[in-house]
Amino acid sequence: MVATRDRILNTSSELFGRQGYAGTGMNEIVAKAEAALGSIYHFFPGGKDQICEVTIRISGRIYLELIEAVLDEAPDIVQGVDDFFSGAAAQVVATEYADACPIATIALEVASTNEDLRRATADVFASWLNAASQRLEHAGIAELQARQLAVFALSALEGAFVLSRAQRNIDAIDAAKSYVTAAIRESLPKARRPGRGVR
Repeated sequence: MVATRDRILNTSSELFGRQGYAGTGMNEIVAKAEAALGSIYHFFPGGKDQICEVTIRISGRIYLELIEAVLDEAPDIVQGVDDFFSGAAAQVVATEYADACPIATIALEVASTNEDLRRATADVFASWLNAASQRLEHAGIAELQARQLAVFALSALEGAFVLSRAQRNIDAIDAAKSYVTAAIRESLPKARRPGRGVR
């Protein structure tokens, strides 16, 4: 049986990711997690803000591990990025465009109003960018360019999520994947560029 604290966090992650911070109420978290209201304040005395911050950081680590696994298991960095974008598209479709990036959903809402939550989302994005940058550098791309490509890739994917959810198709994710993988391929030393099978 899942412990009460874990149920609260799992439920919060789903609700915050789909509905945002303002759209998710404590009573809804309690009901869906099948937890007593008092238990929430026992585990999270800071209330909704604390639950959200913990959820952001845990979700961020989970996605970081996913980024690292997908990129590290691929035969080359271009294929790894292609695989990640493809997996993101499949997840969006599988959830009927309800689930994309929970961190971005919250960041868009709280960046100007809640400094603790803004900082939490910024820390998560920084960890993702660092992971991607390191792998791009390992593939032979210079440090500054690797960082810029990582920012380009993450920005393209997050923007594509917004369009895909609004338009109910993955055209934006496919387009972003095409341009990001092309940019990475062209930035690699010629001797380390994979074939053009990846689009």
